[in-house]
Amino acid sequence: MTSYPYIWNYLPLALQILVAAGLAAGMVGASFLIGKHKNSRTKLGAYECGMDPVGDARGRFSVRFYMVAMLFILFDVEAVFMLPWAVIFRRLPGITGSKMFGFWEMLVYLAFVGVGLFYVWNKGVLTWSNDKGDL
Repeated sequence: MTSYPYIWNYLPLALQILVAAGLAAGMVGASFLIGKHKNSRTKLGAYECGMDPVGDARGRFSVRFYMVAMLFILFDVEAVFMLPWAVIFRRLPGITGSKMFGFWEMLVYLAFVGVGLFYVWNKGVLTWSNDKGDL
């Protein structure tokens, strides 16, 4: 059996990176060579979902917008923690003889997340009407 240097294990990765970079450069180059380059007022204008842009771009958003965005990130992080846990749930080692330790651990985590959700729900963060006033 012939032994190769360890660096040869990275050859497939290097080839994939080279092919991806070559393909990307080829697409950009072909677009530059083949594409039409006629600038018009319409092409140079800002695109706002098919509508003409009106108003100031520096408009103010309600604090509720940012609160909902942070909650979205929070619950995404929850999903990131739960997915690996669910995949290895049956193989979790028991601590102090309890085979259900991983289950109870996740239940405590979900309880904390649930308390946070209950708190923001009571604060009215998830309500978009102005009947409770701004935060």
